[in-house]
Amino acid sequence: MNKNIAWIDVLRVLACFMVVVAHCCDPFVAQFTNNIGDYMSAIAWGSFVRPCVPLFAMISGFLLLPVTTGTSEFYSKRIKKLVVPLIAWSIITPFLFFGYFAFFETANPNIVLDNFSLEATLTKLYTFVFNFTYDTIPLWYIYMLIGLYLFLPIIGAWLNKATKKEVKVFLLIWGVTMVLPYVKMFAPEVGYQGNYGSMDILGGCFWNPYGTFYYFSGFIGYAVLAYYLKKYPVELSWKQTLVSAIPLFIAGYAITYFGFIAVGEIYPGNYEYLEILWYFSGINVFMMTIATYMVIQKIKFKESKIMRSTAGLTFGVFLSHFFFVQVGYDILYPILNIPPYLKILVIAIAVFIVSLGFVWCLSKNKYTSKIIN
Repeated sequence: MNKNIAWIDVLRVLACFMVVVAHCCDPFVAQFTNNIGDYMSAIAWGSFVRPCVPLFAMISGFLLLPVTTGTSEFYSKRIKKLVVPLIAWSIITPFLFFGYFAFFETANPNIVLDNFSLEATLTKLYTFVFNFTYDTIPLWYIYMLIGLYLFLPIIGAWLNKATKKEVKVFLLIWGVTMVLPYVKMFAPEVGYQGNYGSMDILGGCFWNPYGTFYYFSGFIGYAVLAYYLKKYPVELSWKQTLVSAIPLFIAGYAITYFGFIAVGEIYPGNYEYLEILWYFSGINVFMMTIATYMVIQKIKFKESKIMRSTAGLTFGVFLSHFFFVQVGYDILYPILNIPPYLKILVIAIAVFIVSLGFVWCLSKNKYTSKIIN
């Protein structure tokens, strides 16, 4: 069905590695002004790899939209493949962290060991039905992906009938939602005082989280965009692609990087505002995402069994890597006598390789393979 699918394999591996880099940045960002070198290096890398998850959403849209099977069949095939790994890793990962912290002291002073006591670990085994925890942070994506997959057959039915202009209208409205977090951030600067303590905008408040553009927001836009670009491809030469993509990426990165630094100085300790600069559905991250997508799609990759096999393991790497991030940071950070921006990269490469090896081993058993595919 899809030609030159090799570029999808490359994009999946690239996005997965970027996720690993992003999480390797976390303990460095947590240093803040206590270690300005670590902090600034982490902002630089963390900002650079923000397209990671949006690229996965675009891959899903490219491969799955429009949905051609019945809704029940789609749910049975797709949702089941997400629910089983979600349950499995919500149980496995807390035990991995418990075992690790039970025998080894952590080099990360920001870790509260009480969170990994036996009592806390056992509690996590059933409270995951409400949400992820620290040790299962990457699983936020699986909760989101389940919701996305639930909606794909519905919006897919519309896409089958929608005209090009109608899809463009949807994407335009979605584009508006990507600037709303900044509107919310700066509204108080022009006198907005909120309602009863709620500082949400456009109808959002404590008793109503569904603002004006709620139904057009989030990762569904990336999926629809990928579908749109597949159905209505933009034919550009390499020169035109680079002239478009490079300035887009640089501008998006500049907003993300310098914006993060500025917000940290203007609103010290305000994690909600800091995260706005790293929102996956923010306009700046979108700029970097679409630029990366354009370039990778343009390259004529040859089919590679190694790349295909590696791409097939990326879901498992996504699910399992966070534990190895913790171990990699604790082991490598003290012994690497190199600048922090290189430390992050070296730790990320090591974590990615170890995670790949771990998932490859799991893939060789018919039972464990079910939790990484």
